[in-house]
Amino acid sequence: MKITANIRFAEFEDVRQIIELCYLHAIYEKETYNLDGQLNRLALDLFTEAPKLYCLVVESNKELIGYATYMKQYTTWDAKEYVYMDCLFIKDFARGLGLGERLIRRIQQESKNIGCSLIQWQTPEFNTKAIKFYDRIGAHSKSKERFFLEVDK
Repeated sequence: MKITANIRFAEFEDVRQIIELCYLHAIYEKETYNLDGQLNRLALDLFTEAPKLYCLVVESNKELIGYATYMKQYTTWDAKEYVYMDCLFIKDFARGLGLGERLIRRIQQESKNIGCSLIQWQTPEFNTKAIKFYDRIGAHSKSKERFFLEVDK
């Protein structure tokens, strides 16, 4: 299958489709997704003068078929900033066509533009296709457990 796709930064009008992709991403990772307030918070966090995160989208025929989000963070051990890729998701029918690699290569370029020489991310252990893909493009992994602790409001 051949897909003509454009990778670009998300625009305000894309937020609803990005949320739909987030929902599909959660299902793929066997998680729940709470839609309550997502539209307003995501729009605010992406489209302010100092955004909390950046979002690249994959567009084909005026439909978003994938996305990746990333943000600048700091590593104390290395005493420098790096890019953390929070999400990367491509709709099922468009996987295996090189779009994920194009997204990561674009994030590499954007990382250089903001002075970062390292990108970090994570994926569930059961996501073996993604792990093989990441190995193929030259990424390497460190085994760690990720913990979550709720903070009372």
